[in-house]
Amino acid sequence: MKTLSKLIITPMVYRQKEVIVAALMEQNRICQLHIAAQENKGILGNIYIGKVQSIVKNIHAAFIEIANGVNCYYSMDEKSEIFFTNQKKDKTMKIGDEVLVQVSREGIKTKLPCVTGNLNFTGRYLVLTSQRKELGFSGKLKKEEKKRIRAILEEHLPKQAGLIVRTNCRDADTADILRELEQLQQQYEDLLKKASTRVCFSLLEESMPDYMQVLQSTYTKNLEEIVTDDKTIFQQIQRYLQCYETKAVPVRFYEDSLLPLAKLYCLESAISEGTQERVWLKSGGFLVIQQTEAFVCIDVNTGKFSEKKEIQDTFRKINLEAAREIAWQLRLRNLSGIILIDFINLEKEEDKKELLQNLQGYLKQDPVKGTVVDMTPLNIVEVTRKKVRKSLQEELNALEK
Repeated sequence: MKTLSKLIITPMVYRQKEVIVAALMEQNRICQLHIAAQENKGILGNIYIGKVQSIVKNIHAAFIEIANGVNCYYSMDEKSEIFFTNQKKDKTMKIGDEVLVQVSREGIKTKLPCVTGNLNFTGRYLVLTSQRKELGFSGKLKKEEKKRIRAILEEHLPKQAGLIVRTNCRDADTADILRELEQLQQQYEDLLKKASTRVCFSLLEESMPDYMQVLQSTYTKNLEEIVTDDKTIFQQIQRYLQCYETKAVPVRFYEDSLLPLAKLYCLESAISEGTQERVWLKSGGFLVIQQTEAFVCIDVNTGKFSEKKEIQDTFRKINLEAAREIAWQLRLRNLSGIILIDFINLEKEEDKKELLQNLQGYLKQDPVKGTVVDMTPLNIVEVTRKKVRKSLQEELNALEK
């Protein structure tokens, strides 16, 4: 049985700041939160003409300025061929070069934003990539689904770009897939023409607002409805869905002067849950989640668990419940990078194997890729989760600046 979700997008006042919150609800519980000040625009996904400020050979990196005072990190190890907008005799990057780049990762903690020369143009079903000239598929698509979509696209693959097939493509008609492919190719061609006539620091392509990006990345087949109480946002959502002819997803405009949408879905409580260090489990055990500069550490404790069973069975039960909650909390808090989990020690190898398999299964339900790496000799489970956006705590900290 598929799990239906609900997307809530609403303006609210939080910490005396006007913000827009995009919250995804599954199993009657908020599982994903994005918060941004109404006046702030993010740069993730934006495409600029940047200027190379410095090249640091010992770390194989360049620092590229995309706007006055806004420096970004560019890895020289990436295989993408940079598009130069200044006249050059060779393809070697040098200080002062003007290059076409896209922000691939927001500035996280003390780290600068990252940029790439591999430009991505994201649609509902496909992502067109300027440099990675191959056909890739979402890991959530089944073998037979990949085979069907490959047959549709093989004769229409662009010669100067690559494609990534998104999960939403599994339910799309052939005509819709090919129509979007044509639109993305035209978008790429238009951008290259624009780049040849614009000056340094020009913003050539602006990404959608954060809350619309949440909608874009949500698998609509499992989306029960989208709810908002803001007329402008309501109209934006309608235009977006009409563009992709996603009529199966109902959009509801909520009106109630006595009970705002944020109160109805207890968004402040969800934000509070996503920032508390201690998380209680139904069994009486609890997690301690701490976000450090280098990694995230999570400790699993027995707490008030009082079921009278053999001690290892007790530990097994708490750990399995904790694995499910940890995957949920990583998504809610948008924690990424290196994650170290200190589960309660298990003696049996089959119990350890079961725990790791269960944890990986829960991580697969997250649209952001997470991987169980291993369990160390000290029984610390190592997990990685892809870094794309700021964590929930960092988003909240940004409101205070």
